[in-house]
Amino acid sequence: MLDLADDLRRWLEEGREFAVATVVSVGGSAPRGPGAALAVDRAGTVIGSVSGGCVEGAVYDLCQEALADGRARTERFGYSDEDAFAVGLTCGGTIEVLVTPVGAGSPVRPVLRSALADLPRGGPGALAWVTDGPADLLGRVLLVRPDGTYEGGLGGAAELDRAAAAAARDLLVAGSTGTVSAGPGADAYCAGRPTLFVQSSVPPARMIVFGAIDFAAALVRVGAFLGYHVTVCDARPVFATRARFPEADEVVVDWPHRYLRTTPTDARTVLCVLTHDAKFDVPLLEVALALPVAYVGAMGSRRTHTDRLRRLREAGVGERELSRLRSPIGLDLGARTPEETALSIAAEIVATRHGGTGAPLTTTTAPIHREGRAASAAA
Repeated sequence: MLDLADDLRRWLEEGREFAVATVVSVGGSAPRGPGAALAVDRAGTVIGSVSGGCVEGAVYDLCQEALADGRARTERFGYSDEDAFAVGLTCGGTIEVLVTPVGAGSPVRPVLRSALADLPRGGPGALAWVTDGPADLLGRVLLVRPDGTYEGGLGGAAELDRAAAAAARDLLVAGSTGTVSAGPGADAYCAGRPTLFVQSSVPPARMIVFGAIDFAAALVRVGAFLGYHVTVCDARPVFATRARFPEADEVVVDWPHRYLRTTPTDARTVLCVLTHDAKFDVPLLEVALALPVAYVGAMGSRRTHTDRLRRLREAGVGERELSRLRSPIGLDLGARTPEETALSIAAEIVATRHGGTGAPLTTTTAPIHREGRAASAAA
């Protein structure tokens, strides 16, 4: 829903009544992921999409029904082998959609107003919608903050709200979007523990590029395109300049290992070491491989890689830490130019993030999308 923030905020300011349909779960090759949304106002104006076109007409009708009777509802859409012309997803996946009316007196309205004013501008928080449980709770929403405070309510006991907020906060702290049970504390206050769809909004993940070289300039552009907050760090002030890296969010002049010790990182951070100079990258990698970050890659030839491993072992870095190092950095795309090399690095980062193999899809039989792959692995 947050991708519709500007339009929905305007609708709220104009006093419009509307219904919003949000994808709360997907399976298989679904065209759009959880959080994708479509909204319809009383005049029939439509914004957004939940499926790229496959089931939009049916979802539009559900929104009209929700506006007419004021009740939230859920609907699951999938492909029908018996009737290829039935409303469904031609890609073969499934999606579940929550449709919530946002009328003039709806308790959802003030919560959305607060969320849409803050979260799309980078304020951390999460919208937690009830998608399953007692009928009178369906479509209720909480706006949960990282410190555990929240706005809104599920319409029951305050203890139920606290239990739901605590469960949603667990996903928010991890920067994740998905479903979660309201938690054991809800049992005493609710017959049938509610299921929540939690859509988290957190600051962009960081990409820190060490080494102010031409390959770094290309990687900065790709990192920004992928939505990372990109920092370039190099100890040489003549190379680490804003003029050379206009698309970076930050350009830092400092010794890489010293900067990495003091700058914030988390489990989503990716570190790309492009210096391929032992005096820079060995002390840097000592620090990097000890951090719980998502990705550590280092540029260099295979000879450089072998020498780097020797130096790191001599510095006391263990085999467990060394196994996390992606070196030589990137996937084998036959890259030659800085732009092609940046693409190969970005491809490896994406594959690492989502558990991809990097193999051509024409040579694989596993589900294309992550949700389908996870479902197959769990089966």
